[in-house]
Amino acid sequence: MNMKKRQLEVCLSPAIYDKHANNENIVVVIDVLRATSTICTAFANGVRQIIPVATVEEARQKKEEGYTVASERDGYVLDFADFGNSPFNFSVDKVKDKDIVYSTTNGTRCIHMASHSKEVLIGSFLNLSALAGYLIEQDVPVLLFCASWKDRFSLEDTVCAGALAERLLASGNYDSICDAVTASTDLWSIAKNDLNQYSLKAAQKGRLASKGLDDCIEFCHQLDFTDLIPYYSDGRLLSKTNGTNKK
Repeated sequence: MNMKKRQLEVCLSPAIYDKHANNENIVVVIDVLRATSTICTAFANGVRQIIPVATVEEARQKKEEGYTVASERDGYVLDFADFGNSPFNFSVDKVKDKDIVYSTTNGTRCIHMASHSKEVLIGSFLNLSALAGYLIEQDVPVLLFCASWKDRFSLEDTVCAGALAERLLASGNYDSICDAVTASTDLWSIAKNDLNQYSLKAAQKGRLASKGLDDCIEFCHQLDFTDLIPYYSDGRLLSKTNGTNKK
């Protein structure tokens, strides 16, 4: 492979996404707790496609049209939704061969924000190796987009971005002059020896625990649960592996 080195950046919050936005980037949306972990789990469990919508009103309309809807705000399942935003909700019996409408507080909004990009991929610890392998093969600059929490810095998303950035930089195919890349890889170097223990420091862990929704924390920090890479296309999420469309 003889490619000029590509630029790698990390965006730490949707509040500054416009400073990074570029139509030529591949954007990887990362929302570890819980949207992108849930999306990866859904495809691993056989969902046909996911239709991400940004607003409660859109999700409600899709429910009225007869879709199965998974939707939450601030962790709480919306009153019209079939289920919420835990990866454990997206079990094989609920999602296999189905189309699911999906709307969350942070993650699905970021997918739509990045939809102008060359490609939008879904990243998490659960598909880290597959995603890194795919990106290393692409001759395109990459932006790792942390969904954060209501535009505020998110520890778990940044650590995941650092894990991915470390692999991309180690490949020799990427350069970076982005301080957020340095910060995220430094955090990953601290966290990686005991990721589950480090994850307990995340504010989102406490937010989920206060609602009894923290049962998936350890699962969401599991490396390489799946080799599928969800991607956004024409208003829906599909999946691929090693660059080949699965659906």
